[in-house]
Parts: sequence; C-alpha cells; structure tokens
Amino acid sequence: MSDQPGNTAVVTTPEQQRSLERFYHYEARLLDSRQYQQWLALLSPDIRYTMPARVNVQINNRDRGSEQMLAIENELERPDSNGCPIREEGYIHLMLRAERAFKINSWSENPPARTRRLIANVELMEEVDNSLRVYSNFHMYYARPGSENFIYSGQRRDVLRPGEGEGNFVLAQREVIMDYSTIELPTLGLLF
Repeated sequence: MSDQPGNTAVVTTPEQQRSLERFYHYEARLLDSRQYQQWLALLSPDIRYTMPARVNVQINNRDRGSEQMLAIENELERPDSNGCPIREEGYIHLMLRAERAFKINSWSENPPARTRRLIANVELMEEVDNSLRVYSNFHMYYARPGSENFIYSGQRRDVLRPGEGEGNFVLAQREVIMDYSTIELPTLGLLF
C-alpha cells in the first residue's frame, strides 16, 4: 500500500460506504465515552499510529504550475524524511496510554476531559490485498472543567483490515495530520 495520497477515491457500493462510516462512528463513540479498552479491540496488534510534525515550507518554483507545488506532503516531517514526528506509536504504547486513564495517579486527566469527535468525508482511496486505505476528516471538541475549550481538526489516513465484532474492521495504520503548524493546544496526547 502506498503512503502517498491518491487523487481520486475508489468507487464504493452504498453498503461498503455505510460499513466504513459505521466503523468510524463506532470508534468515535467509544473514544468519546472513554471506553478505551473496547477501542483497543479495534486495533491490529501490529498497528502503526503516527502524527507527523507539520512545517511551513517555501514553495519550490520548479514545481510551479503543478499541484505538487502545493501538496500537503511537502509540509510533513516523517522519520523517513529526516523529520521528527510528533507521535510514532505501536499497540503497546497505545495500550499503556489507554490503561493510564484508569490509574488513580493520572493527574493530567483528572477530572477527565470531555470530547466529541465528528468524523466526515470518509473516502476509500485504495483496496489492495484485503486492506483498505481510507481517508477521513475530523473535528474534535475538547473541554476540561475549569479551563478553556478547544477544537482540534485534521485528516486521518488509515489502513483497515477485515475484522470481527461490532466494528467489522481492525485499524492497522493511522496517520493523523493536524491542520496546525503552530500548536497552541493543551495536549496532543489524545487519541484521534
């Protein structure tokens, strides 16, 4: 599966589109309800969860006249591009972060934040070898009692595999691309 974005989405059947959207709505409900252990069941044991840093780059005049000149890919710092991602985690890291929410000494989330995720523009971009590359956009409202409220926004680039249970898919890879270059948010330690 290519890490580079495709130009057009794959044509899906109404059933396949509903199935994808149902998975994302279910995942959002679990996270907003703080049901992290159930959310972990939606993850593949070999999951790769990343959030590249985003930088402001000068436009390359050699690309003038092409869409490559303005491509978001030019702004992303990934490990393979001599950059440093904000987050790069596997299943064990995600499991530890989920379990931390239940520990009595989890001071950073006491009282727990209130979140509401809105997932939209779910598009199947590629279907290869029983895996689906899916793009979606999100807005997440974040409220902590006694502090200012924030809205997070960005795009998620996922790889899904067939799964069992209510989700019908397992998340094998997620790249979260935030819409910010200067981050003035209280935390990026959230699950997007």
